[in-house]
Amino acid sequence: MSAAIDPAILREAAGWVVRLQSETLSAPDRAAFERWRGRSAEHAAAWARAEEMLRGFGQVPPRIGGDTLRRLDRPGRRQAMRALGGLLVLGPAAWWGARELPWRAWSADARTATGERRRMELNDGTQLVLNTASAVDIDYTPRQRLLWLRAGEILLTTGHDPSPVPRPFIVQTGQGAIRALGTRFLVRDEGDSVRVAVFDGAVEIRPASAGSAAILLPAGRQIVFTGRGAGPQAPADESAVSWEQGMLAARNWRLADLVDELARYRRGVLRCDPAVAGLRVSGAFPLNDVDASLRLLEKTLPVRVSRITPYWTTVAPRADVTH
Repeated sequence: MSAAIDPAILREAAGWVVRLQSETLSAPDRAAFERWRGRSAEHAAAWARAEEMLRGFGQVPPRIGGDTLRRLDRPGRRQAMRALGGLLVLGPAAWWGARELPWRAWSADARTATGERRRMELNDGTQLVLNTASAVDIDYTPRQRLLWLRAGEILLTTGHDPSPVPRPFIVQTGQGAIRALGTRFLVRDEGDSVRVAVFDGAVEIRPASAGSAAILLPAGRQIVFTGRGAGPQAPADESAVSWEQGMLAARNWRLADLVDELARYRRGVLRCDPAVAGLRVSGAFPLNDVDASLRLLEKTLPVRVSRITPYWTTVAPRADVTH
């Protein structure tokens, strides 16, 4: 059993978590952080507990993530510090309860860890590929073929069902159901919404809300829907599934969006300083080595990668660049 840590010191650690996530520290601030961490063995243990929490989450929970914190006023930040401090005081049992991934993800039939991808062939010949931090339950019965997407993102190429009785192929999500009509398609759980892109064939989408009309989505189109309905259809881009080959293809992306996407494949906190968030980026970035992708950004953009600890990384303006 780990030694008890003064709750006041754990709350101080929570304060540093919020600061590191919501702002880029100056050199004096970084030095102040190092002095705080080195003040005593108890301070070091408090920060080690904070890092252990980050490893458990894979990242800071989205509801207290950087974009949210940057919009908070001082009272809001104090509230976030109190919430994190409470988690640190309560320990690992509380961290599991605070995770954004559904609890079912951890006992799902198939799942991947952060940064992992997995390819499977189901018993009807369907090809299933799970992206980073994804989880699926598989429920084939004599009446239907059902996949429950519990978390993350999947790419499916449906097989020819050998059953003598036709069985619909359905992907169920928290926002609604997607029925495949002989197709290759992507489904991504984005929390409050689900993104679907079709590359071959077509799918039929039924939002969860009673009375919502079914939506037919043909090849070459994508859509984002919630339980209440769907947004407009847009062109589907094959590069959206470049992750299947271990690459992230960016075409004139905002740097902040690229960093957010890379963060899905790396444990700890990876954030983009607002001062460089709007820089435009194009290229192919390896997902098996996110640090190599960050070094590539340093070579091609006026940015530097700042690491406070192995679990706190910021893409920030280069020191020799003036604004």
